[in-house]
Amino acid sequence: MIESLEKMLAKGMDNPLLRFGLGKGYLDAGDASRAAEHLRRCVKQDPGYSAAWKLLGKALKQSGELDAARTAWEQGLAAAQAKGDKQAEKEITVFLRKLERNA
Repeated sequence: MIESLEKMLAKGMDNPLLRFGLGKGYLDAGDASRAAEHLRRCVKQDPGYSAAWKLLGKALKQSGELDAARTAWEQGLAAAQAKGDKQAEKEITVFLRKLERNA
């Protein structure tokens, strides 16, 4: 999956959904820093993409960037609340609580 998405990106296609797919693919493959790179581009293109903020926070946490993860989740929480995305709001709230508890 990653290979075909990278080919699309190389051909000039660049949109939030493509970046989200690459971010998720790299995160699932265990490459959190590469995932974060694509997810950062995704949320830059679509700041209201709460699922991307959620995944970005996860990638940053796995990379050891805890402050950046907190910031991403806080921005994701704001995006979810603005869109009325209750599920993402609940999940991000749980992630933030766990991060605070482990800090």
